[in-house]
Amino acid sequence: MPNLGEKVFNCEKELTLSIIGGKWKMLVLWHLGKEGTKRFGELKNLIPGITQRMLVNQLRELEDHLIVHREVYPVVPPKVEYSLTEQGKTLIPILDSMYEWGKEYIDRNLDKKIEND
Repeated sequence: MPNLGEKVFNCEKELTLSIIGGKWKMLVLWHLGKEGTKRFGELKNLIPGITQRMLVNQLRELEDHLIVHREVYPVVPPKVEYSLTEQGKTLIPILDSMYEWGKEYIDRNLDKKIEND
């Protein structure tokens, strides 16, 4: 069962935002969903501005919520890969829709802003 703590959610949308919300989680999910399995360093390089500590925390939370799978290989030096679980893959259409919405919003409103300036 995903670790949702003692939090009580008023609706399913609130739960969804709790799991994928924040500054970095959607970027992590986007890269894993669109580009496939990644090592920690690869993800760090793909997300400018994220600290190592923050990426670790975001990946752990997504793993706790059964969205991301962490595979540790018994080699030296350690090799760890991250990928989306089957549940995580179901978020990709949602992220695609959010991307399209944002793109359309920028296109429509940037034109209006330029006209008003």
